Amino acid sequence: MTPRHTPHFSLARAHRQPVAVAFDGPDLVSDTGLLTVRDLDRRLGYLADLARRLPDPRAQDFVRHPAEEILAQQVYQILADYPDCNDADSLRQDPLFQLLAGAEADPQRPLACGSTLARFQYAFTRRQRRLPEEDRPAFAQMYTARTDRVRVVNRFLVDTFIRTRVKPPAFVILDIDPTDDPAHGRQALAAYHGYYQQHQYFPLLVFDGQSRFPLAAWLRPGTASGACGAVDALRDIVAALRRAWPGVLILVRGDSSLAGPALYELCEQEGLLYAFGYGSNAVLKRLTERALWELELCHRFYGRYEPHMQRFEVIEGYQAESWSRPRRVVCKVECTPLGSQRRFVVTNLSGHPAGIYRGFYVERGEVPEQPIDELKNGLDLGRLSAHGFRANAYRLLLHVVAYGLVVLLREAAKAVPEVAQATVGALRSRLWKVAAWVERKAGRVCFHVAASWPWREVWAAVQQAVEQHAAALEGVEAAGVGPPGGGM
Repeated sequence: MTPRHTPHFSLARAHRQPVAVAFDGPDLVSDTGLLTVRDLDRRLGYLADLARRLPDPRAQDFVRHPAEEILAQQVYQILADYPDCNDADSLRQDPLFQLLAGAEADPQRPLACGSTLARFQYAFTRRQRRLPEEDRPAFAQMYTARTDRVRVVNRFLVDTFIRTRVKPPAFVILDIDPTDDPAHGRQALAAYHGYYQQHQYFPLLVFDGQSRFPLAAWLRPGTASGACGAVDALRDIVAALRRAWPGVLILVRGDSSLAGPALYELCEQEGLLYAFGYGSNAVLKRLTERALWELELCHRFYGRYEPHMQRFEVIEGYQAESWSRPRRVVCKVECTPLGSQRRFVVTNLSGHPAGIYRGFYVERGEVPEQPIDELKNGLDLGRLSAHGFRANAYRLLLHVVAYGLVVLLREAAKAVPEVAQATVGALRSRLWKVAAWVERKAGRVCFHVAASWPWREVWAAVQQAVEQHAAALEGVEAAGVGPPGGGM
């Protein structure tokens, strides 16, 4: 490229040689690697499917930015680490983000600005207030049943999980976990939580235990109990899985904050195998007192050879006052140099207690924690700064939808070791954050990346894997052996 000499200003003291700055270079972008994510998204119809399902309460005669464009703009901003609505003000004319959002790469037709994105999030809470009084009851019923965005997006997540399996699984593990989401303003329904000692929301998240794909996300008030909404969330997911795969075995696990008779009874009614943590009490301590004494005695004699000792006990027929029937409790008794402890799990699984506890239950400590960590630290899940509760619930779901794309990319590129287990931060720093200058030609747009970029072979391998994975899924659908489509 021939250098140009049309400086806009000079810096006389910056260097011993004359230094000038000119704003006449080609367009530059910084997140070129997201093009492969968008390619996978388009091949699977991921965001297009969600956009078709999402209700759009805007007056369509005045709409300049379609729902799919706004949705894609928000999701790819989150993936690129621009999570706030006002980030759109500096990105709306970026040719890369215009292509990612499905719009023309034209500086004369910018994407939606930050205020437009915010109005789209709030639009679902304002429409009902404008209705005449006599029309509100009928609209409220329709609003709850058909246009509630939380249920729409959660149904979409489960349906996407079903249709992106190459073959029906023999079993599905549902990992359900609440997490804290600190609030730093006056957001509606954010409240002080005594356990976390902060003002917060208390979202509930459900993941597939093998792929870690998100299956549901519910924003809850800050003082909600750990099990609030868990029964309804599981019931919807189980119904969809059973419709797609009638014979699939479904297992559920969660920590002690979810323990309660309502969740146990749902699992037993639906034929689900479960393991939930359970808090200690005087009865359980008395029933496991001898086991603890024997282990502590053994640790006293042999602790210097084996400082960490564990023993597992089964308590059959235990029934708390709030339970309708007796249930099985597994106890892990442990002695370490720091002291002894007992942990309890309520389960309907049979087999050796060590296998139930170590082979199944403790895996939930890793499976939900990594996705939640990536959502919080990689995709800025905590940026729920809208005042309205519904708007924040929708923002939570946008971050979860973005994480779903990350999981689908890792599944597609499972043969590429640099990507198969990579975190969001690693993907962003290695593959997505790559600079390029943009060349517009007749009928196409070309992104020129530096020839010395060290990850060019990895990107090529990921792109090839994405194409092969999408072709395999298309082959399954064309053969008619895939799961049925449609909503829950």
